[in-house]
Amino acid sequence: KVNRPPRGVWKLARHAEFRPEKIMVVVGTITDDNRCLEIPKIKVCALRFTETARSRIVEAGGECITFDELAIKSPTGHNCILLQGKRKARKVYKHFGHRCTANNPHGHKGVQPYARSKGRKFEKARK
Repeated sequence: KVNRPPRGVWKLARHAEFRPEKIMVVVGTITDDNRCLEIPKIKVCALRFTETARSRIVEAGGECITFDELAIKSPTGHNCILLQGKRKARKVYKHFGHRCTANNPHGHKGVQPYARSKGRKFEKARK
């Protein structure tokens, strides 16, 4: 799951502006994006598509294919662009930080704690 981050239709549309004849390949899920009003005609290969993303791509005259179909169309990977989503976009990365040491006392600064609650009695830092 960590190595299969989702990618939105909007980013695919931006890449397709400069390379309309290429096949966009994403090892992950293609999700719909309401901010993108118009989608150009694109060919997309991905592991999964959301229903709305697939319908918008096909409606624009594009094509949604699987990796099996890609292997038949382009066995060498010619004319393909490999894209990936942001790996650090997961919510869990807010909690990751560095160890505090004598040389670096502020290593844990800006890291969100795993707190049970946000009340007065639960993990509130003092200055």
